[in-house]
Amino acid sequence: MIRALIFALLLVPLSAAEKRIAVFVGLCDNATQGIIKVGAKIGDGDKPEDNLYWGCTDGLRSYFKASKRWKLEKSETATGDDRILERLTFRHVSGDAVLVAEAWRGSKLKECYEACQKAMLTGDNDLVAFIGHNVLMDTAIDPPTEKAKGKTDAIVLCCISDGYFRQRLETAGVRPVVLTTQLMYPGSFILHDALEPWLQGKARDTLRDAAGLAYAKNQKIKPAAAKGVFARLDP
Repeated sequence: MIRALIFALLLVPLSAAEKRIAVFVGLCDNATQGIIKVGAKIGDGDKPEDNLYWGCTDGLRSYFKASKRWKLEKSETATGDDRILERLTFRHVSGDAVLVAEAWRGSKLKECYEACQKAMLTGDNDLVAFIGHNVLMDTAIDPPTEKAKGKTDAIVLCCISDGYFRQRLETAGVRPVVLTTQLMYPGSFILHDALEPWLQGKARDTLRDAAGLAYAKNQKIKPAAAKGVFARLDP
């Protein structure tokens, strides 16, 4: 009986490893970021609950909590780091992926991206995403001096991220899968919809299509124009 059970277990294929996704959201902040000013309530980088990139309808917390594709597993406001105002853990309905998102204080945008960059290099994550204002427009941050330890993909949702981030990512051995070519609104609906084909192992052009359709719907513009917001990354 025991031998038969062991044999049966050996015939069961091993399941794929759970994918790990880390998302760093730099909260919108009128006071410290070189942005076109938004409403005071949604542009307060110290208050994630109302922030444009976190608590508003298209912000990460609100959008992913309302999603039928992701389920909230854990919510932390006591993160142990004064710069990180909230941390959320979501699991995909497939059970094959876990997403951990952090809301970083708006005045700490540089530190937010530095932590994001570090997460891209450790080999601990399958995909790392940055959402917020393009910090490199305001602040010089040295590119990584080391290579990524594992195969990690990256999504950078901020204005003109292709021009500012692509070379530094590729030089570090990080594979960009969604980057932008224009000034744009980095709503979390883009990340949400691009993750579906990414989880299925689709080509980067398919992720670009998904991002473009999501952007077209949100901004009420033609899909062709919306698709042009995102860089071509496949030959």
